[in-house]
Amino acid sequence: MISQAGDLARRLARYAEAVCRHYLSNGRRRGRYWVIGDAMNTPGRSLYVRLTGPDSGPGAAGKWTDAASPSEHGDLLDLIRLNRNLNGLGEAMNEARCFLALPQPATPAPVSQAPSTTHRSPDAARRLFAASCPIPGTPAEAYLRARGITTRLDWPALRYHPSVYYRASEDAPHESWPALLAAVTNLNGIITGIQRTWLDPRRSTKAPLADPRRALGHLLGNGVRFGAATKPALAQAGVLAAGEGVETMLAVKSVLPSLPVIAGLSATHLAALDLPPRFRPGAGLHRLYVARDNDAAGLKAAHRLHERGIAVGIEVRELVPVYGDFNLDLCRLGPRGMLAHLANQLVPDDCVRFRLAPSCG
Repeated sequence: MISQAGDLARRLARYAEAVCRHYLSNGRRRGRYWVIGDAMNTPGRSLYVRLTGPDSGPGAAGKWTDAASPSEHGDLLDLIRLNRNLNGLGEAMNEARCFLALPQPATPAPVSQAPSTTHRSPDAARRLFAASCPIPGTPAEAYLRARGITTRLDWPALRYHPSVYYRASEDAPHESWPALLAAVTNLNGIITGIQRTWLDPRRSTKAPLADPRRALGHLLGNGVRFGAATKPALAQAGVLAAGEGVETMLAVKSVLPSLPVIAGLSATHLAALDLPPRFRPGAGLHRLYVARDNDAAGLKAAHRLHERGIAVGIEVRELVPVYGDFNLDLCRLGPRGMLAHLANQLVPDDCVRFRLAPSCG
């Protein structure tokens, strides 16, 4: 299937502008690029698709990057899957064949892991994560505490490495910086990728780099999980919160410590988060809170998850911050102010479950 996917991606690239006009109709051509807000067709100028270039390699036609989240990039097959919210490589390939007016295969294409949105494999991500250490007592802990995060930080999903390679571009020299690593896992808890946040060795901030946060491995459908957020544990948990950034969801965890949470790492990946199987009484996920960022992309991601939740019998409710995201709320409102704001958005049963005031909701 991978060779078929590569062939379809190259065919799509030959008609890159037509693909963009069809799937990203709210964008426009600017020189050699199609410019749009994100892969979900939100107006803006963050995501750009190369319209001309060779079939493969550097500068290839059809390659795209979202400048607002540099870890989001790929080919036109990746873009179609995100845009149409499809459930795997097979569905994306079928959609691409329809666009290209190609015949569908005689038997349905098996659903497989989507092509990586990075050039490195999950194996490389797992090796780097295995070579790192727990973050308590490290600069990674100091960085998160400086962001106002008070929750425990000995989560299996978080690690620290004192020296992780960074290159500003493909032809730039390697640099080494300390980094906070966050493991991206699937519903079964298997690591499919990591997010690297490079840190300033002198201060408790991100490193002074053009893009101090990058992902590695397979992200689409997966996330960074804190608490009982894998499929077996959800049979008992029943309630889950999902949002974008690691810091955002650790902020939520700081005031609701018993609530399992997932960080999707971007609005696009949050909207495409894999949901557990259809709910059955007494088993599985029955309520999903979307702790969205307070912007158009966050709103659109929440709406996508609401539509997908309805299809699988999951109630989806939004948690909306006062400021841009919940980490900003935690820093500006403090734990008590943020908790009071969140409590008013929870259903009464969850107020009891998470030991909040019975008047919330």
